[in-house]
Amino acid sequence: MGTIEVFLIALGLAMDCFAVSIACGLVMNKFHFAPVFRIAFLFGLFQALMPLIGWLTGKQFQEYISHLDHWIVFGLLAFLGGRMIYADLCKRQNRTTCRPVNPYRLRVVLGLAVATSVDALAAGLSLSLLKISLWQTVLIIGVVAFVLSWLGILLALHYGCRFKIKAELIGGIILIAIGSKILIEHLITHSMQV
Repeated sequence: MGTIEVFLIALGLAMDCFAVSIACGLVMNKFHFAPVFRIAFLFGLFQALMPLIGWLTGKQFQEYISHLDHWIVFGLLAFLGGRMIYADLCKRQNRTTCRPVNPYRLRVVLGLAVATSVDALAAGLSLSLLKISLWQTVLIIGVVAFVLSWLGILLALHYGCRFKIKAELIGGIILIAIGSKILIEHLITHSMQV
């Protein structure tokens, strides 16, 4: 497998990061370098680490995680998305008791980074069967995820502010949709294997 194929795999793996970073960007009011860099860096780091873990652990780890990974991802993204939607509803009703999902908080970003990188763990398991350079592959996956995450935030900041989009509502819907997509894909794949 050549560099072009690895780059295409990295693009596919980074699409969840891109979509979630758009949701983060919609919640942010304006560009601040440090939080945008932190989000992009952690998304890229976890996208790179998960295939490395999958590669190194091989088939033994696959049987333990394959039955739960899609539920974990769905649960994390649905929880965060639900909180974003709830925060939007609170704002409309002028209630001050709810706490919105805050992409400036490290705990939130770490949860999103883990949730968006679980599929990269499975990719690492399958990549371990191929004859490719481990370090080059991990580097490409991490850099592509970093760049797409950065671009997603910038696009959301630019267009979200320009069109006065209901940021938290749309961001929450995006997170729940991504989690649902991952869950449905894994359930369909599992039912076809049985």
